[in-house]
Amino acid sequence: METPVYIAVVGSSETSRDTFATAEALGAAIAGRGARLVCGGLGGVMEAACKGARSAGGMTIGILPGLEHEAANPYVDVTIPTGMGEMRNALIVRAAHAVIAVSGEFGTLSEIAFALRTDTPVVGLDTWELARHGEPVDAILRAGDPESAVSLAIEAAGF
Repeated sequence: METPVYIAVVGSSETSRDTFATAEALGAAIAGRGARLVCGGLGGVMEAACKGARSAGGMTIGILPGLEHEAANPYVDVTIPTGMGEMRNALIVRAAHAVIAVSGEFGTLSEIAFALRTDTPVVGLDTWELARHGEPVDAILRAGDPESAVSLAIEAAGF
């Protein structure tokens, strides 16, 4: 049996309509490629991506910060409550073969950092830009749309 690709989608828990639509299309693209979607299981980008994946027949996994299964957005198929708060961000990254960051705040930045630290490929859609000592760092693969983000993530993960 071939191992499916697990792609984490990370981003803000509160988001604009445009970013919600992008994340929803991203989730559908992930499911369309037969990959499993891993996320933090809450609202915003996470909910949008799960909604898109579910609408395309995909599987969604939410690694929750709290202890209640019921806290997950309605599009999460498998809920994993951790009771770890933001510390669960490392678990999201470690559960995935690649990470796609959509927009995002500091929690998203922490997930990007965990991924880069563990050599997990990161693809960005309108997300953070990194610099070290004032010099740009090209650690995040850039995508212009959800379909290319998924293609980059799968390729970078070696699938």
